[in-house]
Amino acid sequence: MTNETLERQVIGLIAADRIEIPISSMSGKLKRMKPKLAAGISLPKNSYFGERVYARVETHPTTESARTMREAINYFSDKFPRHGKILNGLIEEARDAKEVKMYFGVNPGCRLTAGDYLGVMANLGFTESQANVLYGPLIDTSRSIARKRDEERSILIG
Repeated sequence: MTNETLERQVIGLIAADRIEIPISSMSGKLKRMKPKLAAGISLPKNSYFGERVYARVETHPTTESARTMREAINYFSDKFPRHGKILNGLIEEARDAKEVKMYFGVNPGCRLTAGDYLGVMANLGFTESQANVLYGPLIDTSRSIARKRDEERSILIG
């Protein structure tokens, strides 16, 4: 490997790291923002179907949460039967818990406006001119990813 190739690889790593920092920071802000926004929405009869968008709330059992540790729990229960019985009782209690999710999306044939997105970008700390410059590439990338995913979005609200 030549020094020039190695130099390019290191430069690429440094550039990727430097770009990741602000994107990661904004991602964290957005992840904290979304539950607050969702919690502030009061849906009549747990659903809303508007002109451009929809949202609904559903409750799901949380049966999957403890299963990944089943082998360790069985091992522990074999070694310490009395404590294993207590542990399994606690796990069964937790399995009765429910998750409440809000599902949301844009109705077929509808889109959000540039103003809808620019408002969120302003809340992230972008100036109006910065948001206008970034809007096009961000929305193009978002639409490309959404087409590949083709899934309904949801957020845990309880």
